[in-house]
Amino acid sequence: MRVEPWLQAGKYAGALMSQIPRRNGWTIAEHAGDRTPDKTQRLLNRAVWDTAAAMGVVRRFAVAGLDQAAGRRGLVIGAVDETGQVKQGERTAGVKRHYLGCAGKVANGITTVHLAYVRERAGHALIGARQWLPAEHISDPVKAQDMGLPGDLAFRTKGQLAIDILTEAFADGIWLDFVCGDEVYGSCTQLREFLEARGQAYVLRVPSNYHLALARGVRLTCKQAATRLLAGGRRWEIRSAGKGSKGQRWHAWSWIATISPRHYLLIRRHRTTGELAFCYCYVPEGQALSLSRLIRAAGLRWPAGENFQFSKDCFGAGQSQVRLHTAIARHTVLVMAALAICAVTAAPLLDE
Repeated sequence: MRVEPWLQAGKYAGALMSQIPRRNGWTIAEHAGDRTPDKTQRLLNRAVWDTAAAMGVVRRFAVAGLDQAAGRRGLVIGAVDETGQVKQGERTAGVKRHYLGCAGKVANGITTVHLAYVRERAGHALIGARQWLPAEHISDPVKAQDMGLPGDLAFRTKGQLAIDILTEAFADGIWLDFVCGDEVYGSCTQLREFLEARGQAYVLRVPSNYHLALARGVRLTCKQAATRLLAGGRRWEIRSAGKGSKGQRWHAWSWIATISPRHYLLIRRHRTTGELAFCYCYVPEGQALSLSRLIRAAGLRWPAGENFQFSKDCFGAGQSQVRLHTAIARHTVLVMAALAICAVTAAPLLDE
C-alpha cells in the first residue's frame, strides 16, 4: 500500500484542526506546504484508500479514548441524527431542495446521517456516517455516473442508514445503554425492530399522533394518552435533562406504561409554554429501568447537535468544495478524525 495517501491525510487533518479561517482545497494545500491543491484533490477523489476502514479506525479510537476517560461513570448513548450542508447547483452528489436544519428552511443541499458516541460526563464524538441520497439520483444512470455514485448503490431511508451505521458499530463490539434519536428515527419501524431484535434499549422521539397500545383494545395517540392520563398535573415531576449552554434544562416529565412490559411513553412538558414532546422507549428485560434513567438518556441526545456545530465551526465540515460521492465521504471521515482527536484529548480535562 502506498504511504502517500496516509501522509496527505495527516496533513489534511492537521489543517482541519488549525486556525486557518476557511478549510478548502487551496487553504488546506497552503497549510500543508503544497504549491497547488492537486494532492488534496487526489486524496479526496482518486487516491486508493478504504474510506469505510478509515471510519472504523476513527470509531474505535474515539470510543476507546472516551471510555478510558469516563471509566465506569455515566450512561453510554448512541445518538443518531442528521446534518445538512447548503450547496449550489445540481451536480453535487445527493444535492436536492429539501428542509435543512442548518438553514432552518427548505434549501438546496446535502444531508448526512451520523452516529454520535456520548459518554456522560466525559465527552462525545461522531463515530459513523452515511450520506443520504435521493432515489432519483440513484435510479438515473447518467446522473449517478456524473455524481460518482457506486453502481451497486440502493436507496436507503434515513432510518435504514441509521441501521447500517449501528450495525458497523455493533460489529466493533461497541456497547450502548441507549440509542436515541429524533422523530425521523422514532417513526422508523424497521429501526425499532432492529434494535429490539438485538436487545438494545432506546429512547426515540415520536410525533404526537403516534399510536400506542395501552391495554387490550385500547389504542391512543401520544397526545390523547397524555391528555387523558396526566390530567391535573399530579403525575408530573420537575427534573433536569442535563446542562445546556444556558444552564440546567428543567422540564416537567412523566411516563406512561403500555400493554408491553418493556415499552413506555416518556413525556416532556415545557414549564412555560406547556408544549409536549414524546419519546417511545424500549428497555429489555434485565436492564435497569427508572424514570430518571430515561430522562438522562433523552437529555444526552443533544450532544449530537454539538458535534455538528463543532465540526462545522472548528473543523470545516461545511466548507469542503467537493461534489463527488467519494470525496464527500472522505472529507466527512477526516473531519470526524479531527473531532475525535480533540474530544479524546479534552475528555480527561472535563473534571478539572
